[in-house]
Amino acid sequence: MALTEVADTLRLLKSKRAQINKELSDLDRAITALQGLTDSSSASNGNFKKRTLSAAARRKISAAQKIRWAKVRAKSAKN
Repeated sequence: MALTEVADTLRLLKSKRAQINKELSDLDRAITALQGLTDSSSASNGNFKKRTLSAAARRKISAAQKIRWAKVRAKSAKN
């Protein structure tokens, strides 16, 4: 095997290695992105905290909603 053939083969192998490294890098980014989607989903892994309202807050919201509905009914009664 001549020296130029070895040099050409070496250049070809280095080029192929660079191409494979780029493809591996792309795969790593895709894997990271997909893991981010599954890891950040709190519903899928069950690590979410249920928000609760106090009884006083529920009463306050209920009263406000009743006032809103009373206004709607009063407006529709006029028409």
